[in-house]
Amino acid sequence: MDLKDKVVFVTGSSRGIGAAIAKQFAKEKCNVILNARKEVPSQLVEEITSYGVTCEVVLGDISKADDCKRMVKEIYVKFEQLDVLVNNAGITDDKLMIAMKEEDFRGVIDVNLVGTFQMTQPILKKMFKKKSGVIINLASVVGLHGNIGQANYAASKAGVIGFTKSVAKEGALRNVRCNAIAPGMIVSDMTDKLSDKVKAEILTQIPLQRFGNTTEVAQAAVFLAQNDYMTGQVLSVDGGMGI
Repeated sequence: MDLKDKVVFVTGSSRGIGAAIAKQFAKEKCNVILNARKEVPSQLVEEITSYGVTCEVVLGDISKADDCKRMVKEIYVKFEQLDVLVNNAGITDDKLMIAMKEEDFRGVIDVNLVGTFQMTQPILKKMFKKKSGVIINLASVVGLHGNIGQANYAASKAGVIGFTKSVAKEGALRNVRCNAIAPGMIVSDMTDKLSDKVKAEILTQIPLQRFGNTTEVAQAAVFLAQNDYMTGQVLSVDGGMGI
């Protein structure tokens, strides 16, 4: 896909990986729609528009079906098209299984998995009619390999991977591609909170001996949007962590 002048919607894009993905698509001359539940920093909007593209903000909570439907309507009123959907929004609520309550489990599933479904379905219908479109879902290496204290998060991201493969098979009937990215340890607010000892232990599991950065994940998203012969794939951006 030639990305110039395409319209890209990135959920959960006020900061972190989502913001990096939005900026990377803007560098490719895409018009970008940002999303958050409450607020998107004006500085981010200004940075994206500095690339000579249009940037809009659509607020809403992907875990709420009514919000998803409203956001889709707003997008198509503003742009009359959507070429790339990036399902990035997600949360964590880490606890050991023996301490995890049902609401802790359901809360993460509702955002990460159900939210991805609720955001994808109405947009997929539009893409089917156009017989064109790309969907990119943010999964995680945790969804591939599991992790202590993240049963809820791992289950949600494993679900996203299965969802991605199913949507890819259905989407191929109408020239709509769907892939996933599985980031490993990416420098973020979460990794900043880790102690030096924990960071050192994690690094022993990463062949490249460093954490990744948000730009490297964003570059993978652009690649998946551009490559017309990739669908149903899970692209790990993890420094070799899954080897």
